[in-house]
Amino acid sequence: MDISSLLTLRETVQGVTVDVAAADDVSKADVLEKMFDFRGDVTLTLTNGRDVTGYVFDRTKVSDETNGGDVKKAAVRLLPAGSDARMTISYGQISKVTFGRDTALGKSFETWIKKYVEKKTKGERANIESEVL
Repeated sequence: MDISSLLTLRETVQGVTVDVAAADDVSKADVLEKMFDFRGDVTLTLTNGRDVTGYVFDRTKVSDETNGGDVKKAAVRLLPAGSDARMTISYGQISKVTFGRDTALGKSFETWIKKYVEKKTKGERANIESEVL
């Protein structure tokens, strides 16, 4: 998917892959902000070809005074899948972003109420327990 399509996407970005290697700094920063807002794991393909999958829990914005507005000096902090370690990856190391499964998709309170009412109406057992992820 191209960057402009990603940035205007209103629904989930689940399953979308974006090549940010040749993107201008503003577009790359916008994609990486969308990555930070994503509610699931992402796979980052680094400039050295290595893939890192995990949840992005923090980032330094490009506008942060610590990096002087340079997108290459900004960074994301990631919890790699299957590990308690934390990684810091600079934006300059990221060539591609693949958005994984959106764990919150379809899990709004309104959706839960609708399912609850449907079960009750059918005479089925409805409870307030959350679904297993």
